[in-house]
Amino acid sequence: MCCCDIYRVMKVLSIISLILLISVLIIVIFIVINNDNSNNKDILVTVARSEDNTQIGNAIINFGENQIIEGTALSHEAGTSQIDINENGIYQISYQLEGIDQGTSTRFNFNAILLVNNEPLTDTLNEGAVLSEEIVNNRYTLTSTVILRLDAGDVLQLGALSFENITYPNARMDIEKID
Repeated sequence: MCCCDIYRVMKVLSIISLILLISVLIIVIFIVINNDNSNNKDILVTVARSEDNTQIGNAIINFGENQIIEGTALSHEAGTSQIDINENGIYQISYQLEGIDQGTSTRFNFNAILLVNNEPLTDTLNEGAVLSEEIVNNRYTLTSTVILRLDAGDVLQLGALSFENITYPNARMDIEKID
């Protein structure tokens, strides 16, 4: 092999290396540009304390504190009952609602329901057990998780239903857009 042949081989290898390097860079740029940000989540966690809800019996629950707000699909103004849906999608909604009997009832019962645009969603009705005062400490918590398809502009609320003298000192809603 002569010197010219080695020079040609080196030149070819150099060109191949450059082509591979450019190809790798193009692939990396393509991946970065087309990243669907699948790690970005749309989550809202809001809680209510005793001072947020002083109603007795039927009530729409106000949430005074937003613990987590991630993304733009959900929004909530602290101190209100309305959770605004800003993007169409499928949402997983979990809640806990504590009810306390004020001690005047011979039985203890309350229910919870989700409302969208002020309309109760009857298929989300969470019926609490009817308990007599002999077996209950005048305190009960309802929990539920549902999955709903919601549209941008919808307003989500949590309702409490009871004919007894029930107050609602603690509540929590965890909402995540899952699709």
